[in-house]
Amino acid sequence: MVDLRTRFGRLVKAHRMRMRLTQEALAERANISTDMVSKVESGSSGARFGVITQLAAALEVDPAELFTPNLPSGQLQRAMLADIMSRLGSLSDSELRWLSGVIEAALQPKN
Repeated sequence: MVDLRTRFGRLVKAHRMRMRLTQEALAERANISTDMVSKVESGSSGARFGVITQLAAALEVDPAELFTPNLPSGQLQRAMLADIMSRLGSLSDSELRWLSGVIEAALQPKN
């Protein structure tokens, strides 16, 4: 049970950081206490279904994403990648198409 609480807490924290939220901001969005967010993230306390649902909604993820063991190690902890993904989300389709071309060109093997 400790492993599940720890994994859950790490994923909550990773999603919170992805959204650039403080524990206080997440607590407010989820309508729970900051102390509860802290305890959940540290794995020192589990969460009931209601709290899990509130956290998932506040983090804009499916509740199952807070338990999945199928994420590559460190995927959500890569702050720079999370920052880039967050910034990409605000771009228009035409901007994304242009950027995709730039990325393709940059990733071409150099001979």
